Amino acid sequence: MDIDRKRAHGEAMDISHGTSFSPPCRVYDGTYDDLDGAALVIIAAGVNQKPGETRIQLLERNAAVLRAVISEIVRVCPETILLVVSNPVDLLTAIARRLSGFPPARVIGSGTVLDTARLKYLLGSQLGVDGRNVHAFIIGEHGDSELPVWSSANISGIDLDDYCAGRGIQPDYHAMFESVRGAAYEIIQGKGATYYGIAMAVLRIATCIVRGERSVLPVSVCADGHYGLGDVCLGLPCIVGRGGIETVLDIPLNEEEQRRLHDSARTLHDALSELAL
Repeated sequence: MDIDRKRAHGEAMDISHGTSFSPPCRVYDGTYDDLDGAALVIIAAGVNQKPGETRIQLLERNAAVLRAVISEIVRVCPETILLVVSNPVDLLTAIARRLSGFPPARVIGSGTVLDTARLKYLLGSQLGVDGRNVHAFIIGEHGDSELPVWSSANISGIDLDDYCAGRGIQPDYHAMFESVRGAAYEIIQGKGATYYGIAMAVLRIATCIVRGERSVLPVSVCADGHYGLGDVCLGLPCIVGRGGIETVLDIPLNEEEQRRLHDSARTLHDALSELAL
C-alpha cells in the first residue's frame, strides 16, 4: 500500500505478473484495513535521501511520515511486528517504538544487516572466499558513525588475521570499511536510490521472522543496558525469531570498538533529543 494509490496498483500488477515463477502467493494493493491480522508489517514509507544528504538529515521529514503511518497500523493490527526500513532507520525505529507503544521485541529496524552484507561481500572478494563463509559485523548506526567489529571477525572459525597471514594476503581494512560506509552515497549518486541490496536484506529479516529461524542478525533494536548503553536504538547482533527479537547478544568488543559504539549511540541520542514528538 502507498499514499499514491495509482503507484501501488502499478507495483502490485508488475509483481503479480511474476508469480507464475514463484511459489503460490497473492499480490495486491490495498488500504490500511487490509493489514488486519498481519503478523509482520514492513515500513518503507518516506522521502528519498538526496545526493550528499546524511541519513540523520532525513529525520525531520521522515518522522512526519512515520507519525501518520504508525497510528493507522496500531489501529488495524495492534499485535503485529513492525519492521522499519525507512531512513534514518535507527532513529525512526526509536520513534516507531514510542508512537506504537509496542514492546521492544516487536519493533525492529533493518539496522546494519545490509552494511554487514556489504562488508562480507568485500572481504570475500579480497580474500578469495565465498562471502557466506565470512563472519563479521558492522554495528551501531546505519550511517556515518557505524563501526566494523574486526576483533572477532573470522573465516569459518579461522581468525581473520590468521587466515590472511596463512594466505599471504594483506587487505586494507580501513579502505574496505570506508567503501562499506560510503556505498549508499555512491549508489545514490549513480542511480538516485538503493533498491536491490536493501530489498534482499529485508527479505532475509522477514524470512527469519516468518519461519522462526532464530538467526543472528545485526538489526536495529533498543540497547536497554546492553554494551553499557541506555535507551537508544541501533544495530546490534540479535537472535531473531517468530516473535521478533528474542535476545540481544553482547559480543566481545575491544576497547576501541566499545568507545566507537558509545560514540555512535551518542550521535543517535543527540539527534533524537532535538526532535519534538
